[in-house]
Amino acid sequence: MFNEYFTISSISGPLLIAEKIQDVKYAEIVEIITQEGEIRRGKVLDVSKEMAVIEVFEGTKGLDVSATRLRFLGKTQTLGVSNEMLGRIFDGKGNPRDDGPAIIPQKILDINGLPINPTARDYPSEFIQTGISAIDGMNPLVRGQKLPIFSAAGLPHNRLTAQICRQAKVRGVEERFAVVFAGMGITFEEAEFFIQDFTYTGAIERSVLFINLADEPAIERLAIPRLALTTAEYLAFGLNMHVLVILTDMTFYCEALREVSSNRKEVPGRRGYPGYLYTDLASIYERAGRIKQKIGSITLIPVLTMPEDDKTHPIPDLTGYITEGQIILSRQLHKKGIYPPIDVLPSLSRLKDKGIGEGKTRKDHADLLNQLFACYAKGKDVKEIALILGEASLSALDRIYLDFSEKFEEEFVRQKESEDRSVEETLDIGWSLISKVPKEELKRIRPEYLEEYYLKR
Repeated sequence: MFNEYFTISSISGPLLIAEKIQDVKYAEIVEIITQEGEIRRGKVLDVSKEMAVIEVFEGTKGLDVSATRLRFLGKTQTLGVSNEMLGRIFDGKGNPRDDGPAIIPQKILDINGLPINPTARDYPSEFIQTGISAIDGMNPLVRGQKLPIFSAAGLPHNRLTAQICRQAKVRGVEERFAVVFAGMGITFEEAEFFIQDFTYTGAIERSVLFINLADEPAIERLAIPRLALTTAEYLAFGLNMHVLVILTDMTFYCEALREVSSNRKEVPGRRGYPGYLYTDLASIYERAGRIKQKIGSITLIPVLTMPEDDKTHPIPDLTGYITEGQIILSRQLHKKGIYPPIDVLPSLSRLKDKGIGEGKTRKDHADLLNQLFACYAKGKDVKEIALILGEASLSALDRIYLDFSEKFEEEFVRQKESEDRSVEETLDIGWSLISKVPKEELKRIRPEYLEEYYLKR
């Protein structure tokens, strides 16, 4: 028996305030029934002894306070999951948006889930090959890792994430692999790009897509990451699959959270975002990883656009604290026509040392990575000196480093959108570049590796 009330006292944006209610729980699902009999759905955001704040998924436009009744269903938001979800596209409520039949669920799960218990976590240690040299060679992705992409307006993060979805694989093993993609607040054009790219390349067959468009309710953006991760958890820990989850754009998610917080008249934190932004993001990101004695895994790549290209903005700043590194896209490289415009110097993969080396990539990988980083950083420093003092002030060695930094961007970082490089190809390109630097300068590579690889160039 459901509890029904005609006690709405006020409406504020997408929120309803209901009074004189009893036995209502936090996150409980509510049906909002209009005078015409239309049913909308909502969720309890806050509850006290006799009052509840409800967010309405479809918005509050046209609701009559006195004639609208509320029906509390006594359960939280759930998602019916099944292996039939692979190859399908869903909306922000978990309903099919690809004109296909409804999913017959094998399980019905609470979308809020739980972060993985730290004592149950297994340490990520298996290399995932993305086919992109700036990632595989310099900031490797490891199975079970949380590695965000920090982008900005106008940069090709959508093309990069689509390429990662197409190409990502675990080397040397035949294991079931799936991609769960969640688009929040994206444009119709962006949605069509992802759908067509996944369909044309065949990646759709191993993928589940959740899409919320920019003109659809902002409230749905708060549910989509949880829908995606609930699906990923079922595929990974229920069906023993290795799942790559892409969440784009987390900036729109955070803005939706700020909008709801403002409507609730909460005291704002930095830049108007709620003080619990860190906790909320952690409740999403910490659902990724590996679990001891479980075959499957969840690897998470959240994508966010930094407002005003500012890395200290609360969204990238807090994301960096929770995740294990970041891939940063550079506007300067993009202006030079380099794709993908990954700036390897500020980018970081904190788990890279666990996923590379003999038996995983190649024994020389770690040494070469460190040496390439050092030489590229030196070349960038020389370039700044040349801009101030002129190239005539540079020594012969300085010119070698300057030439190295330019060739590194042109030959190592730059690659075609359809180019899927193996990690061996990436490392060979690195050795080809590094062998143009005098051998005595290469102090970060062990002598035995120099003998084996350097002299061949």
